[in-house]
Amino acid sequence: MKTIIITGPSGSGKSNLTDKLSKLFEDTIVIKTDSYYSDNILIRILSIFKYDIYDRTISIKKSEIDNTLNSIYKKDSLITYYNYDFKRKQSSKSKVQISYNGENQFLILEGIFSHRLDLNYQETINILCDEKKDICYKRRIKRDKLERARNSREVNKKFNMSWYLFHQNIKNYLNNNKVITLSPSDEFSYEKLVNNLHNIKNN
Repeated sequence: MKTIIITGPSGSGKSNLTDKLSKLFEDTIVIKTDSYYSDNILIRILSIFKYDIYDRTISIKKSEIDNTLNSIYKKDSLITYYNYDFKRKQSSKSKVQISYNGENQFLILEGIFSHRLDLNYQETINILCDEKKDICYKRRIKRDKLERARNSREVNKKFNMSWYLFHQNIKNYLNNNKVITLSPSDEFSYEKLVNNLHNIKNN
């Protein structure tokens, strides 16, 4: 199974790119790191005093992400998936049946934390969604108002810190791994990526 890492700052088009690729390559399995936020009492308390806590890896269930990925790599028929309700700040889990279609099947791991897990990124297909800050901000404010019940002031404060933390933490990943950087809205870059993935899948 070939693992694709899709990372990028908030609002950079990660989810849109993931959706397009998963529809194009129909047997793709998708794991979103946003689904693995923790809802324990420690995180709830810290979020009161530290508004950027959800942009730090302490806020996610890294061990549960590892368990989900390992189950997929072992080709278990039932996989434990997590889901996070951003309005209620509650996590839930469910068992999902997965179909496997050979060694060339794609697994997409997507999210701002996807490049900060205990994985061998030398062996994954690494994609960085790169977009201008103002465009990312407009997407973020629209999403957060609709899906996460946040006001403009709250989003502005969270976005600026999120942007800073992401670019601070991406340097090591870029310096030590082969990474494809693209703007998901750039059709030429997207088509080039798709052609590369077709070649990888067929070889």
